[in-house]
Amino acid sequence: MYFAALLARTEDGWEASDTELDDVETLSDLTDLAHEASVDEDTVLVYIEQEDAWFGVVRVDGEEDPRIYISDASAAARSSYGEILLTDELLGREPGAEDEIAALEELVDLDGTEDGEPDEDDGADGSTGAAVTDTDLDDDPDAVPAGPLGDLGILADLGLSEKDLLTLRTDALAEIADALGAAEVMEAVR
Repeated sequence: MYFAALLARTEDGWEASDTELDDVETLSDLTDLAHEASVDEDTVLVYIEQEDAWFGVVRVDGEEDPRIYISDASAAARSSYGEILLTDELLGREPGAEDEIAALEELVDLDGTEDGEPDEDDGADGSTGAAVTDTDLDDDPDAVPAGPLGDLGILADLGLSEKDLLTLRTDALAEIADALGAAEVMEAVR
C-alpha cells in the first residue's frame, strides 16, 4: 500500500495535500506535479511511502533539479514508484547505460556459444556448475544498494538534520512534518 503527499511552502506556512501518482511515470512527471503545487516557485516536498518497506522524499526548489532521498534503495527498487526515484544519476550510472547493455546483450551472445548450443561447462542437467559469489554480486552494475540513498541534507535547512533523517523508518511523514512545523496541516490529509 502506498501513500503520497505534497507539502508546499507558502508565505503563510506549509500547505499539505495527498496526491495520486497514477499518471506519474517518470521523475519529470513527479517534478511537474510539484511545480503545479508550488506557489511563487517556493519549496515543494513530495513524500512517497510504501507501508513497512521504504519512503522517499523529493524536494523541488523553483527551477533547480529535484533533490531525492530514499530510506531503503533496494526495497524501493522492487516498487514501481521507487523505480521513478532511482534515477541513473542517483545510482551513479551513466544515463541510458542500462538500455544500451540490454540492446547489446540481444545482439551478441556474450558467453561465446551459438544459440541452443550447450556451453562446455554445462552439466547433464543444463546447469553451468558455476556458483554465484559475493564478488559477482558486488560487480553487478545494475545492483541497487541496500539502505539509504540520496541527498542526506535534503531537509537540513528545514529543521531535520542528516542524522535525524537516517534514524527515520517507515511512516516517517509525521516526524518530517513535525520537524517542518507542518504537523497540523499534514494530519488533515493523512
